[in-house]
Amino acid sequence: MNVSSIDFVAVRLSLQVALTAVLVSLPSAIALGYILAKHRFRGKFFVQNLIDLPLVLPPVVTGYFLLVVLGPKGPVGSFLESTFHVRLAFNWFGAALASAVVSYPLMVRSIRSAFLSIDPRLELVSQTLGVAPWRTFLRISLPLSANGIIAGCLLAFARSIGEFGATIMIAGDIPGQTRTIPLAIYSLSNTIGGIESGWPLVLIAVLLSSLSLLLGELLERQSGRYEHS
Repeated sequence: MNVSSIDFVAVRLSLQVALTAVLVSLPSAIALGYILAKHRFRGKFFVQNLIDLPLVLPPVVTGYFLLVVLGPKGPVGSFLESTFHVRLAFNWFGAALASAVVSYPLMVRSIRSAFLSIDPRLELVSQTLGVAPWRTFLRISLPLSANGIIAGCLLAFARSIGEFGATIMIAGDIPGQTRTIPLAIYSLSNTIGGIESGWPLVLIAVLLSSLSLLLGELLERQSGRYEHS
C-alpha cells in the first residue's frame, strides 16, 4: 500500500462522521429499542416499519428527503439557518445525519433484540420490590443489554463508514469538508489512473467495516453465553 496515495483527510472525515452518527442516534435508539421490545401499543407496526424504511429505500431517495427537509430551502433547514445561523446541509454534520438515518434501523434492531433477550422475570422481581421503573431500567435492563447495544453501535458505525448515496445528496462531495472514504473512492474512479490509486482507501474501508462487524459478532456471542449460563 502506497501511504502517500492515502487520502488521510477522507479517512479522518469518515471516522468523524461515523462516530458522530452513532452518538447522535444512540439515545433515541435505546429508547425506541426498549419501547418496541417491552411494550404493546396501537400503531407499533407502523412505527417499526417507519424505522426500517431506510433499509429498503435507495440511499439516494433517503438523501433526497433529507435535502428537501434540511436543505437551505427546506422547512427545517431554512428555519435553523435564519434563526440560529446553523446550516445542516453541505457540511460534515450533514454527512453525519445522513449516515445516522441510514444506519438507524440496524442499531434499533440490534438494541431491540438485546432487550428482548433479557429474562422478564428479573425486571418483574425488581418491580414487585417497589423499585421505580426507571431505576429498574438503569440497574437491570440497561446493563444486561449492554453487549447488544454496543454491537448495534458497531453495526451502525460499519454502515456509516460505507455510506454514499444519502451523503452525496445532503452533504455533497466537497474535498476536505464532506469527502468521506466512499466519496473519495468514487472521485478517484473518475480520474485517469484513479482505479489503481483508490485501492488503499478501499482496503481501509474494508478493514474498518470488517473489524466493526467482528467485534459486534463477538459481543453478541458473549451475550448469548451469559444468557445460557
